[in-house]
Amino acid sequence: MSLTSSQNPLTADRLLADATIEVIPLKGAGDQIQATPADATVAITCSPKFGLDRTVQFCAVAAGSGRRVVPHLAARMVPSRRALTDFVSQIQDIGITDLYVIGGDGERPAGPYSEAGQVLQDLHEHGHTLTRLGVGCYPEGHPLIDDDRLWAALERKQQLATYMVSQMCFDAVVVRDWLAQARQRGISLPLRAGVAGPVKIAKLAELSLRIGVGQSLRYLRKQHGMVGNVLRGRAYDPSPFVSAIAGTAGIEGLHVFSFNQVPEYVAWRDARRDSGDGRAAVGATQVPQ
Repeated sequence: MSLTSSQNPLTADRLLADATIEVIPLKGAGDQIQATPADATVAITCSPKFGLDRTVQFCAVAAGSGRRVVPHLAARMVPSRRALTDFVSQIQDIGITDLYVIGGDGERPAGPYSEAGQVLQDLHEHGHTLTRLGVGCYPEGHPLIDDDRLWAALERKQQLATYMVSQMCFDAVVVRDWLAQARQRGISLPLRAGVAGPVKIAKLAELSLRIGVGQSLRYLRKQHGMVGNVLRGRAYDPSPFVSAIAGTAGIEGLHVFSFNQVPEYVAWRDARRDSGDGRAAVGATQVPQ
């Protein structure tokens, strides 16, 4: 399976087939990686508790099992320029060609980098063999950074990046509207739309408030009877979001926030595929290029 072109609107099935599945490098992460499909793309996040070495460790596990791998690199976790070059050398030695660079949530940078753009610039100046560089974007804004600064940062980063990944959202309209605005601002990077896996709704609500996606959370509460589902202990169903986002030009795939519940995500995906829910192209929303 190859990466798809952002110029061709994708069906829900293709979005799911090309999804990147995020794994947090905590205890049991190896089992989570093994639970992904054999041809999956696995993203290994940065853990402030364990540092960059832990990310590299599980990248090696994923790559060794035949998965395509996308390490996360949080700028604020990098202690020095030497540490940056060492990290990139290590992942390149594993055979990795795709890196997702974020700012990170640390209150104080561990070294010279406070935002992703600075890391991208140093990578550009020092050279590398990576073919894809991803950056974060925020259709619902950021709890600590105003919209003007977010747009300005994304405009700078796109000069050195090849794609962008959105924060986790529940409302496809928010994502589509934001993407249209991005195109109007001259931002042409293809998007991987962030979507939660089938996580218990109570946990998802707590996490959503923490990362600042309140608008989508209100949508989820209104559209899906969230309070009743919390009381019943039910899990979030990503199907409506995936169906609504399918057919949107400029989206090259999904980025699944699994919260290390990969078997549950894979079971949901397979059940959806078996039911035929993802076979047809859903919607035909065109975002200006």
